[in-house]
Amino acid sequence: MARVTDTRTLVYLARHGHTALNESGVLRGLLDPQLDETGRRQASLLGQVLGPRHPSLVAASPLRRARETAQPTADRAGLIVTTESCFIDRDYGPWTGTPKDTVAAQWGSVDAAPGVEPRSAVRDRAVRGLMMLARRFSGASVVVVSHDAVNQEVLAALDPGLGDPAGIEQDNGCFNVLGWTADAMVVLSVNQHPDGT
Repeated sequence: MARVTDTRTLVYLARHGHTALNESGVLRGLLDPQLDETGRRQASLLGQVLGPRHPSLVAASPLRRARETAQPTADRAGLIVTTESCFIDRDYGPWTGTPKDTVAAQWGSVDAAPGVEPRSAVRDRAVRGLMMLARRFSGASVVVVSHDAVNQEVLAALDPGLGDPAGIEQDNGCFNVLGWTADAMVVLSVNQHPDGT
């Protein structure tokens, strides 16, 4: 893996903080819950760690849980949160809000259920968005707050050695470090916790 000092642009790709729906087992997708108390604490910790790294941009999925997670980082950096639709959570279509196990039992997998956004589409839009930001802010750093289904696809696409996207840990309030150098993006670290755990 490239060293941080070798990169021209750093992208901190975070997952939003905890919401009440995270323990429910339902496909959250485009549902729009707010952060719960744990999530607000995770967002604050993320801000304490990423804000002082002087990002030139703090971007988030348009969904409330991502925007609320990004806000403490933006506040510390003196920036406004910019929303970017390419980082929105996977669209589960008519199955949004349905227990994941129920969908998998009926269709064999969530991926096979009709109306679900293909994983390849999630990957393509998110990777394209990250590349665009890395080029636009070359030599700087940016923070992007997204969702586990999005982050997993991005990480697996950039580093196939990480294995199946579904097996890549993305805890609420974590961040990953990506480096852009020589027209390529590499994964420098995965699933870092701002409190060091």
